[in-house]
Amino acid sequence: MSNTSFPFSKKNYRLLFLGMGLIVLGFVIMGMDTTPHGNGIMGLTLGPVITLSGFILEFYAIFAKSPKS
Repeated sequence: MSNTSFPFSKKNYRLLFLGMGLIVLGFVIMGMDTTPHGNGIMGLTLGPVITLSGFILEFYAIFAKSPKS
C-alpha cells in the first residue's frame, strides 16, 4: 500500500475556503450596489477590495509552507 498524503495541511485548506468565501462575498457586495451601473461605494470600492483580498489570501494559502508531518 502506498501512503498518500494531501498536498496541503489543514491550515492551508481552511485558508483556501476562507479566500473563496471572501471572493464570493466581494461579488455579492458589488451586486448589491443600488446606484445605477454599480457606481456607488459598494460597487467601486468595498466589493473589489474584499474580492482582491480573497485572491491574495488564495495565493498565500497555496504558497504557505505546510508543517512536515
